[in-house]
Amino acid sequence: MYLGKAEIVAEKKEMAIRSASTRLPWPTVIRLNFYVKVPFQKVMLNRKNILKRDGYKCAYCGRSDLPLTIDHVIPRSKGGGETWENLVAACYRCNNKKGNRTPKEAGMPLLIKPYRPSHIMFLKNSVNRLDEAWKPFLFQ
Repeated sequence: MYLGKAEIVAEKKEMAIRSASTRLPWPTVIRLNFYVKVPFQKVMLNRKNILKRDGYKCAYCGRSDLPLTIDHVIPRSKGGGETWENLVAACYRCNNKKGNRTPKEAGMPLLIKPYRPSHIMFLKNSVNRLDEAWKPFLFQ
């Protein structure tokens, strides 16, 4: 804003950014004056993001009060890969019970269908509180 690259769309009237000689409004929503292309970033496939996607619950029993691990829905020995659609959160008990079998072979249906999450889903779920001034501009 100071350099003229963005403008304030909404601000908090009761707050300000201050220096010894300047008082600037506290922005809650800003708009860039020119488009900056940001390359699309995929959500990284890692343990933390799989647990977050599955809501920190076991995909087989639904419990969230036990330590969780990552399970291959189709075991690697049977051709299952390291993909979003083949990895789920599982408690140690269910993971050991399922063993080196598919959910159908083990008689353990999935409660959570594994999928590739979008970065928008993670953005929605990572914001603990949503400022009312943002609502007209988000997820339209």
